[in-house]
Amino acid sequence: ARDSQVSSVPQASAEDGSDWTFDETGDGALTAATRGAFLAVGTNHTLALASAPARLKFEPADGCAEYPEMPLGVIGKSYKGDVNEPVLGFAEVHTHMANADQLSDGSTKDGAAAGGVLYGHAVDRFGVTHALHDCEAIHGPDGWLDPEALVLDTNPGQTHDTQGWPTFVDWPKNDSFLHQQMYWRWVERAWLSGLRTMSMLGTNIEALCEFGRDATQQQRNYDGDVDCKDMSIGMKQVKYAYVIQDYIDAQYGGPGKGFFRIVKDPAEARRVIADGKLAVIPGLEFSNIFGCNVTFNPDGSETRHCTKEQIDEQIDMAWEAGVRHVYPFHDVDSALGGAGLFSEVLNVVGFYGTRGFWDASPCENGGQGDTYFYNAGVNFSSGPTAGGVVVGDDPLSTVVLQAFAGITNTSGTPLPVYAPGRQCNNRTVTDLGAYAIDKIMKKGFILDIDHAAYRSKQMMLDYTATTEPDYPMVSGHGGQGGINNLQIQQMIRQGGIVYPGNKNGKGHVDFIEKLRVQWVASGTSRPLSIGYGADANGIRTLPGPRGAARISETQAVKYPFTLFKGEGWGTQFEEVKPVTFKLLEVPGGKVWDVNEGGMYHYGLIPDLIEEIRIEGGQEALDTFYNSAETFLQLWEQTLEASKDARTRPTPDSLPVR
Repeated sequence: ARDSQVSSVPQASAEDGSDWTFDETGDGALTAATRGAFLAVGTNHTLALASAPARLKFEPADGCAEYPEMPLGVIGKSYKGDVNEPVLGFAEVHTHMANADQLSDGSTKDGAAAGGVLYGHAVDRFGVTHALHDCEAIHGPDGWLDPEALVLDTNPGQTHDTQGWPTFVDWPKNDSFLHQQMYWRWVERAWLSGLRTMSMLGTNIEALCEFGRDATQQQRNYDGDVDCKDMSIGMKQVKYAYVIQDYIDAQYGGPGKGFFRIVKDPAEARRVIADGKLAVIPGLEFSNIFGCNVTFNPDGSETRHCTKEQIDEQIDMAWEAGVRHVYPFHDVDSALGGAGLFSEVLNVVGFYGTRGFWDASPCENGGQGDTYFYNAGVNFSSGPTAGGVVVGDDPLSTVVLQAFAGITNTSGTPLPVYAPGRQCNNRTVTDLGAYAIDKIMKKGFILDIDHAAYRSKQMMLDYTATTEPDYPMVSGHGGQGGINNLQIQQMIRQGGIVYPGNKNGKGHVDFIEKLRVQWVASGTSRPLSIGYGADANGIRTLPGPRGAARISETQAVKYPFTLFKGEGWGTQFEEVKPVTFKLLEVPGGKVWDVNEGGMYHYGLIPDLIEEIRIEGGQEALDTFYNSAETFLQLWEQTLEASKDARTRPTPDSLPVR
């Protein structure tokens, strides 16, 4: 009913006023209310809104239209386990499901993540037709206000068709990173393929968020607050994770019934997984964690925007909110230390946020080659530059040059000058960083090493080796920011895990072979274990197709395909009923074929698993499906090491080898 003063009028689509609250009357009947009025019987037995309710009962009916929803394309059900047995399933250690243009189910305006420029959200009270409708209001006609096309794309100025459900002409796709990649039904499809743990990280890049917001907000028709403060928006995303859980519960019949369960310790995770559900671990990944921004002053000093007392307060607050997985460092330098360098564009972003450029010098052994597992540092562009980035005729360069006007770096020169070759960050773990890392360990957070400056990684590895047992760490990006082979081996020996960042089936199997060498060299007795790190919704591309050379008659994914039974599936799956995955398509709309477009969105995880089977066979599947158990063992070791960490004084600095 659109108006409480008139009889009900059917509407073609859901809108405000379509939410109903049903209450039991105690005799098997119900009353219904919306917009401050009750559903009643009006003239000629029509339904109307009034001050007094009618008594209602639901009766089965035929011929009702089905409310639109994203299809799963799945035949079969999730398998369960035994809480006293090792977990069978895979771990996902790096997603951003709560990154969205609305951090609610749509019933309230709770603001947006990513500066309001990433379109779409994981859940909506009115379903997929609202969650993934049309991005024109945010990205403009033909997508011309999309910051990806304006400043982030390698070919700026690109436009796209904005329409979403059901045709999805131009999005989502693997190389479109400002459209929602983790709608809840896509995550459900991944869960049905054996996904058993998922780290769900609140994320942000404060300076980039501010740029995206400020550069386009006047033209965009965005209705909502745009918060760009790292800690603030990250915690809002953690809060949104619980909204997602409640929404999925509602779709499954009520509280606690959904497949998506937020957990706070490994014992709870094991119980959830034994029940056949997905254990979700909230986390934080951004530069200014605990509010520890830094400003670099022209005289060479720095102003830190957090204290030890604030760090303690923020750590306690995050823990109470359910956060269990953290990154001390990210893409921009902070009061805690330096960022791992991998993209020269981030030097500009960092300047925008800190008023200082990177202090960098040549990386050890050139930053690449046989001694490195993940190349370190950045090769800065030559020619006229701003922060190492070639200045061009584009919006980002214009904003940067305006920001640079009259401002110098700490050496007093207008722009930095870097030596040839790969340059690594000289800024490592500060005294505040040492304090924060020690407090993270004392609390018992899962600690991620990626994004730390290359030279900081060794400091973190050596310090986490001082507990009994060693405090293990996670690498969800395969060593982003640079890591050498000896560091990888040390990390594995200490109980850590290293997962590939964002690979298709061929890339994943190649990563297995690459890591196997370091796994064996580490001397660990643990079986090789490699899960996934999609970084979906992380403002980056998803893996593309394997290419025509790989997709031959024998190597293409052939739909429908079946998981857990047949070639490549070992004896551990004997008690698991097979699950069949059809070509994922919206009736009368979009078709998503992994052979053609790679990982369009998170719902293509099962299709990537079939690629892994084709490319790597049983050995690759074995390493994949033991990864949830390995992750839980790491978490259990983390809590044991945390007990020892609490017995030691907090250091003034981390060791330097």
